[in-house]
Amino acid sequence: MTIPPRIARIGALGALVSTLLIGGAATAATAATAVTPTASQTVAVSQTVASSQVIAAVGDICYSDLPSQAHDTLDLIEKGGPYPFPQDGTVFQNREGVLPSQSSGYYHEYTVITPGSDDRGARRIVTGKQTDEDYYTADHYASFDLVDRGC
Repeated sequence: MTIPPRIARIGALGALVSTLLIGGAATAATAATAVTPTASQTVAVSQTVASSQVIAAVGDICYSDLPSQAHDTLDLIEKGGPYPFPQDGTVFQNREGVLPSQSSGYYHEYTVITPGSDDRGARRIVTGKQTDEDYYTADHYASFDLVDRGC
């Protein structure tokens, strides 16, 4: 199965989301500038803030804190396979609604091997289309942590 490559689509909206998530000088500069937004801009910013709050509510985990099997799975994803299970690389539907809402086909799931498990186990990596948008779950989609590769 060929999975479409992840696409880095940062743009202005992505920069705003990044600024909202991590703060910084851009936030202070934006706050200091007196601008009267149009109604559509206000809605877009409100949706972006709501989206960033969902992402923040997901949690995060340092790449170095992931189990070694998750590192193996992330390496396989980067190489494009081959994957140990036929379900790997399939579309993740986000039925639980824990991850930020996206269009169908945005997320894909991959098995993280669980030593001692007779089946696929509960651990997964779910990827989004943006570069380094990888989520780890150890409890079969009940909760997710965004993988932070910077720590």
